[in-house]
Parts: sequence; structure tokens; C-alpha cells
Amino acid sequence: MPEVHLGLQRIALIAALVASLTLSPQAGSAEPADEARNPRRPNILWIVGENLCLDLGCYGAQHVETPHLDSLAERGVRYTNVFSTSPVCAPSRSALMTGMYQTSTGTHPMRSHRDDDFRLPAGVRPLTHRLADAGYTTANITHIGQRVVGTGKLDLNFVNEGMIYQTDDWSSLAASEPFFAQINLPEVEYDIYDHKSAEKQRVKWVGEDWHPQVATADTVEPPPYYPDHPVVREEWARYLNSVSGMDVRIGWILEALNEQGLADDTIVVFFADNGRLEARGIHWCWDTGLHVPMIVCWPQNFPAPPQYEPGNVDTRLISLLDLAATTLWMAGIERPAGMQSRLFLGEQADRSRRFAFSARDRIDETVVRQRSVRDARYHYIRTYTAGAGFATLNRYKEKCFLVKPLMRELHAAGQLAGPAAELMQPLPGELLYDTQSDPHEIDNLAESSRPEHRAALLQLRAALDTWIVETGDLGEWPEPADVVAPFEQEMHEWFGTPEWYRGP
Repeated sequence: MPEVHLGLQRIALIAALVASLTLSPQAGSAEPADEARNPRRPNILWIVGENLCLDLGCYGAQHVETPHLDSLAERGVRYTNVFSTSPVCAPSRSALMTGMYQTSTGTHPMRSHRDDDFRLPAGVRPLTHRLADAGYTTANITHIGQRVVGTGKLDLNFVNEGMIYQTDDWSSLAASEPFFAQINLPEVEYDIYDHKSAEKQRVKWVGEDWHPQVATADTVEPPPYYPDHPVVREEWARYLNSVSGMDVRIGWILEALNEQGLADDTIVVFFADNGRLEARGIHWCWDTGLHVPMIVCWPQNFPAPPQYEPGNVDTRLISLLDLAATTLWMAGIERPAGMQSRLFLGEQADRSRRFAFSARDRIDETVVRQRSVRDARYHYIRTYTAGAGFATLNRYKEKCFLVKPLMRELHAAGQLAGPAAELMQPLPGELLYDTQSDPHEIDNLAESSRPEHRAALLQLRAALDTWIVETGDLGEWPEPADVVAPFEQEMHEWFGTPEWYRGP
């Protein structure tokens, strides 16, 4: 008991101190910019896609049709090296909404603190509260007229901070300028929120019945860490068609901006909350779980920042976390002292990142801890949970991601080879990839003797160790067993439990 008590004391101390960390260069005051110097401020619209990587036409993806996002990229700036802080939605969104790493604020386990008295550390506030204080109307939009464009999803690992958004009414925005609006697209996701997935033979994708059928099982080329099998090809085609369907909804949103005369006053930011909805993507700290698209389109009625040139491609290394401080800057609000988010736009933009950090902790009932750091070329992943890997049980994935039970079956029959067979093994403690020569992250270089690989390994190890200390990574202390246990039952009721599992 004394060790547990000391651990809790240490957590409380870190939580109290984290708000005073000044980890971002050029951090400023939390006061809004002088209204006399900024008489008009732009509207800001976040269009948030679920669970996708750079699988858009404007990024060179095949077998998708994304004309509206492609056009947005032609008129705006397309970012190619943006990485989320978590490979799953709630921790990523909690970081993005506060400008603080989820591991610093205690919001790192998936769907945590939904029914307790948890509060964010002192000085840490939701982004929308800061915007509202500066005179912005904040909105989380679900419909434009009769069209469904958003889910209204928040999925934040804090619920006691008060109302996050003021309205969900799109029609009121024209009279509410300046506004900050979020539209959380229904795609890309499995249709799971009726909580009846356990009863279904196959869980459909949201919008599957009407998505454009651009990709087919015969034409797609899934990554080489999967077996070449009809089930793999069918699911990959459904994923790509979901991306095409997402673009249809984005067309509705952009059309409404133009029809209501809002386009010339509204900064549009499109991004994904975490990586791709595939078995080796979401939940894992490979790039497939972390690498996200981002497009920023600046309105003609406001002067663009110096880093902005329509049609440009920005290759800087950016953490998705940095969108928080940059959104405040768009609104004329200085970044609060201690906020870990950095500015990537503006006259006072921070120097480019050398490293982007990410973290995975408990997701649903699955307790696995990973930490990740990457530079412009190399990606280092550390897995703390012995024996964990792709084959670890997660009931949501076992039910919805048909590739996973397929690979389990093929592996048991000795029918997997190469990267697919390797994927079924427990993860080593360290992984190192050269993402330029190995974009699929198949060849682990952590044991390589080549000097450039040893140098990258040592540098990224040290960078991660430093980040863990400087940011007060709370993942060092596991959640109590009585917090985790209810997720076992909830996920069993929601998705069922596979017959092979003989757990507690």
C-alpha cells in the first residue's frame, strides 16, 4: 500500500505541475488579441474525418474519388507529415481539444473518466472555452438542412468541464460570426453505435449501401503485411469506398458555405483524428495508426500567413496537437503559457519540430502501453507490455475487422508467410523503421549494426526518454483493475467474445 500511495501522490503532483510546464517555445499570454487591432476575425471550420491516412486523390491514392478534397487542396495547403498523438480517437481528441498531450493530463486511456469526478489539471481548458471567451460562437454540427453531415461526436476523456459547444444549429452560424464550428464526419467507421454488433454476422461500414463503388476487390492492392485473400481485398475496397463517400458529404458542406456567403470569411481545416481503419492501423503506433491528412484553406477576405501559398505542399513534421495553438492564433488568441501545442502558422510561428511523439495505452478492455517518436525519416516504437501484439484480443477488432480472425485462422493452419506471419508474433520491446525505404514499416532495424541505424536508434531512444520525463507521462502508472474490469463485460455485450479466447 505505501508504494501505491506514493504513486498516487506523484500522479497528483505531476497533474498539478503540468499546466506550468513551458515546453513550447514563444508561449504567450492567454488574453485575446486587442480588438482595436483585430476588428474582424475569421470564422474557423474544422472538418474532421474518422480513421484515415493519406488515402485521398490529392495525396496520390488510387481507387478513390475525392474531388472536393482535391479541390480544397488545390486552393489551400496540403500537409504531408502530420501525426496524431494517439492511434485512437478519444485520447487524440482530448489532446487536440486541450493543446496538451493526453499522457500529461491523465486522459490517455481510451474512454476514461466518463463517470467519475475527474477534472483537467489547473490551467488546462477546452479549446472551445477559450474561443467562446474571445467572442466566438462554438458549434458541433450534425445536419445542414435535411442532410446528415456530422455525428456530433465529442469522445473526450473529460466530462466535467461544462458545455463544450454552444450549438449544433448550422442555420444560425451566418448570424453568429465569428464562429468556430466542428463537423465530425460519419466516415470512416464501422456502423457499431446501435450496440448490436454481437448479433451481426458482418458489421457494415457507415454509409456502405450508398458509397460510390470506385474500388473493387479485384483492383485494390492491400499492404504486404496482409495475405492476398478475398476477405482482405473486399475489406480494403470497402475502406476506400468509405473515403469516397466521406468526400460526398464534404461537398455538401463546402456547397453550403458558398451558398450562405460564408466561404470568403471562413478558414477551412480538414484533418483526421487518427490513422486508418484497418486491423494493423487504428490502435497501433505504426504510421498506419498515426499518419493523418491535413488541408488548410484560407479565405480571401483575410490576409494569409507567410507560410501559406495556395496549392502548396507543406512537408514539415507536425503533430496534430499543434492544431490547437494554431487555431487559437487564427482567432487572434495567444497561446496560454505552458500549452504543449506549437504554432505552425503566423509571423511568430515556432521552429519546425524535429520529433513527433505519440502514445497508446488501454483501449477498451485491451491493456497495452506503447510510445512512439519519429523524425523526418526514422520511426521508433517502444512496447512496454510483454507479449502484446497484433494478435492480442480486442473484441471490437475481432468482430468488425474481418482480416484479424482470418489471419488468426490462416496462422493456425500454417498458411501465412513473410510479413503476414511475422505480424502474428508478439512485438519486441523496440521497433525502428526507415520510413523512406520501408513505408509499410515491415523491416525492424532495432538490431541493425549499420552505423546510420544505430545512430537513429540512439537519438530516438533519447528523444523519447526526454519527452516522457519532460511531459510527465502518466502512463507509467496502470489503471486499477476495478477500472478496467467493466470494459471486459461491456465489450463482450457489444461485440461478443471469440470462441478461442479463454480469458478471465
